[in-house]
Amino acid sequence: MHRASLEVICGPMFAGKTTELMRRIATARDAGQRVLVVKPAHDTRYAQAAIVTHTGERVPAIAVTALDEALAHPADLVAIDEINFFASEAVPPIEAMLERGTSVVVAGCDLDHFGGTFTPFDALLPRATTVTRIAGTCVRCGAPSTHSERIVPITDRIIVGGIGDFVATCAACFRPCVRG
Repeated sequence: MHRASLEVICGPMFAGKTTELMRRIATARDAGQRVLVVKPAHDTRYAQAAIVTHTGERVPAIAVTALDEALAHPADLVAIDEINFFASEAVPPIEAMLERGTSVVVAGCDLDHFGGTFTPFDALLPRATTVTRIAGTCVRCGAPSTHSERIVPITDRIIVGGIGDFVATCAACFRPCVRG
């Protein structure tokens, strides 16, 4: 019997997390697995019913307001993009998926624009079978990026944004957003 696993793909914006998630989806489908692709319903940047990279690659997905909605769909692998948008409410449904034998791979930003850890990474990282932390390129010095710096004057912890709202920076160049 297949043993369920949890894989976490994390890093700053513009590092290729969704691209890496798409690779996992393609590999699982090539192996004949039933794959359910999930995204947060309020992430409408590029498409309502697809996960989409910043370069335009896309994979069809179901948009959910809560991960509990994914439990109704049979799958061998559940691939979840932008897991940080679900916060700590993501943990119980992921645990339920794993308990029923469904593997899960999640992708998202592990650090917020204040420099703090996004939930649910604090709970998922210790449970993960595999962790892949991806770096992009710092826009200021060219070093590996570790942070997503917000460049618009909004202090809410979560906003749906992309190019023009955030830049990727290394730890040395990172300028945390000032809490409002």
